Amino acid sequence: MLTLTGINIFPIKSLGGIQAQSATLTDRGLKHDRRWMLVDQAGKFLTQRTVPVMSQLLVSIKGNHLHVQNQKVNDDDLLVPLRSDEWSPRDVTVFADTCKAFAYPQVINDWFSERIGVSCELVFMPDDADRPVDPDYSITDEQVSFADGYPALIIGESSLTDLNSRLDEPVTMERFRPNLVFSGGTPYCEDDWKQIQIGAVEFTAVKLCARCVLTTVDPLTGEKGREPLKTLATYRKQKQGVMFGQNLLHPAKGEIKVGDEIKVIE
Repeated sequence: MLTLTGINIFPIKSLGGIQAQSATLTDRGLKHDRRWMLVDQAGKFLTQRTVPVMSQLLVSIKGNHLHVQNQKVNDDDLLVPLRSDEWSPRDVTVFADTCKAFAYPQVINDWFSERIGVSCELVFMPDDADRPVDPDYSITDEQVSFADGYPALIIGESSLTDLNSRLDEPVTMERFRPNLVFSGGTPYCEDDWKQIQIGAVEFTAVKLCARCVLTTVDPLTGEKGREPLKTLATYRKQKQGVMFGQNLLHPAKGEIKVGDEIKVIE
């Protein structure tokens, strides 16, 4: 049996996430997932790829606010309203995509700028922002949040166990930032999926996830190394990159929860 064992929501792109017991699927992925993002003064997205210290900011949701905590400093935190009357419109870019967003007031931007050492703005993606999934892989013109490219990413615990058997120092699943984690099955069985069902919600597996240097950032320390990407490249490298995890689309909204059975339809 394949069982959903983890649900991870990352409200602010490339910052720490939330381990949830259940989640609502919206038309852009899990509710609240990567609907916020830090951008530089040109509106370009920032991630741990170039700013590893972003891993040290942890995010949770408290009522109508995001609660951001600096895990390096005690009692250094910030409450960010989920919606603001002081937003200002902003065009932002994620890779080759440009889309509409709303920037937060300067006092919030200053807090983030001081913590990551880069002058930045916090932005929110509204419901009417247009950021379609890559048309080569979309099914019904799906939209995506500020995630790298797809509404959800899934990885099996067996796949991580196999990787760790090849490493001198094991890594945690946090390195790969999947939305969904499951138990059961053989290592990398998710590679071969085309259609699955989690609880009552169907998903289409569309593309293996090509991994980058972000996986080499230790989420506990913010320090960058060479692993696990170096080892992954010795046996998981394909023409498109070093693959680990499966990207998913979901044509319908719904609810999923930890403990749901995963059925492989195709």
